Amino acid sequence: MEGGRILVVEDENKIAELVSAYLEKERFTVTVAETGQRAISVLKDGFDLVILDLMLPDMDGEDICRTIREDSDVPIIMLTAKSDEEDRIKGLGIGADDYIVKPFSPRELVARVKALLRRVRGARDSISFNKGDLIIDPVRFEVIKKGALAVLTPTEFKLLHRLAEHPRQVFTRLQLVNVILGYDFEGYDRTIDAHVKNIRHKIEDNQRSPVYLRTVYGLGYKFAGLPDED
Repeated sequence: MEGGRILVVEDENKIAELVSAYLEKERFTVTVAETGQRAISVLKDGFDLVILDLMLPDMDGEDICRTIREDSDVPIIMLTAKSDEEDRIKGLGIGADDYIVKPFSPRELVARVKALLRRVRGARDSISFNKGDLIIDPVRFEVIKKGALAVLTPTEFKLLHRLAEHPRQVFTRLQLVNVILGYDFEGYDRTIDAHVKNIRHKIEDNQRSPVYLRTVYGLGYKFAGLPDED
């Protein structure tokens, strides 16, 4: 596993130091931002992943996440004391890729960082559907809809790509959460539903009558696009 550049947005020094120590031990280069304004200002330097605390002195972490998502698809792991399912679903819905609750295991956090980066870096050749209407390019980590770039988060991309690799195969929500997160996640059904809703908003012409991501009631989801011939 190659290292990468990680931005840790955390105002508690002990937590920031602990997270940095564990990441640096795994050969990651870590930058710490104690405030939201500082995080936004240094993002232009380019990072492979952001670990974002939601409780910051100057800005709400959710607002920072929204700001990042306006022009970046960098992977985001939310790090927070908020443990309610509604908070997790909200965080994932605004563009986070993973969510870990304080107190946490630094080893688990590092494992999730590595898993998320593997998903981002594990790209293959592009695939096209419905006469070029939708193109999924894992090499460039891009989704093209009607010739225009559709910006997906890493988790959304992973979910869409896995479904598109197996057209018409039905995946249960549990299968999908294990694919994109790599472990059983409490509240997984609503987590997957939130990601599917976000993806449909970005690639479907009519979200109420989706062409690509179809719901199989009582089971899960399937990808219904027609693959183009090579």
